Amino acid sequence: MKPYITLITLGVDDLERSLRFYRDGLGLPTAGIIGQEFEHGAAVFIDLQGGTKLALFARENLAREAGLPVAPPSATEFSMAHNVRSEAEVDAVMAEAKQAGATIVKPAQKTFWGGYAGHFQDPDGHLWEVAYNVNLLPPDGM
Repeated sequence: MKPYITLITLGVDDLERSLRFYRDGLGLPTAGIIGQEFEHGAAVFIDLQGGTKLALFARENLAREAGLPVAPPSATEFSMAHNVRSEAEVDAVMAEAKQAGATIVKPAQKTFWGGYAGHFQDPDGHLWEVAYNVNLLPPDGM
């Protein structure tokens, strides 16, 4: 296997609510809900940098597709990080997430590793870190 991820799928309880959070609240680019003509197929695809996509898919449909029972969600088993170019950007993204309906679980602050970061949860409890890390800066213009 090569170290390349093309799609990250989040199981969600309410596809419309998640669409509003990610598209309308955070401003992430998407065509909206597609695949509604297929039983168990409605999904949202969000374009990320480098060609990677973030998918939102009903939790029960994700479990069905994988052949697994639906399990209780856990915010501490997986997180995503959004690295930015300054502490001020961390604060701005955290404020944007809160305005969009996120739950701030750890306000932005200095970290033990020398950076600056905060954590929020989306409406389904998925954990996001927003961080300024001098060693993981996004490209200029991001």
